[in-house]
Amino acid sequence: MQKEKVSFDELPQAVAYLTEKVEELSVMVSKLQPVQTPKERKPVEVDVACTILKKAKPTIYNLVRKGVLPAYKKGKKLYFYEDELLQWIETGRKATSQQTYDEMLASMQSGVRHKPKSLLNR
Repeated sequence: MQKEKVSFDELPQAVAYLTEKVEELSVMVSKLQPVQTPKERKPVEVDVACTILKKAKPTIYNLVRKGVLPAYKKGKKLYFYEDELLQWIETGRKATSQQTYDEMLASMQSGVRHKPKSLLNR
């Protein structure tokens, strides 16, 4: 099946050969890739959230009350998910000086107003 040209009569055999090779390749590729097991999400309590965020308990309670920090309440207890806390930290990233300079320049340029030319000729 390694001919350069395949005739019309040999087409079904060529397709079967290619299908087998693709299956073999997909098996080989799947063996190379590490198996990703889904991470089990377990809720953590306030003490663990304090350790992750490096904040005091009253600060955590205050952020939850304001609706800033993602939390779940069951009965009288608050629960958090570690991945949500880490994502919350990442969203609070401060802009670099170059980003703030570009934003400031864009806002200054958008706020510039020019006088109409008809007023200048009077």
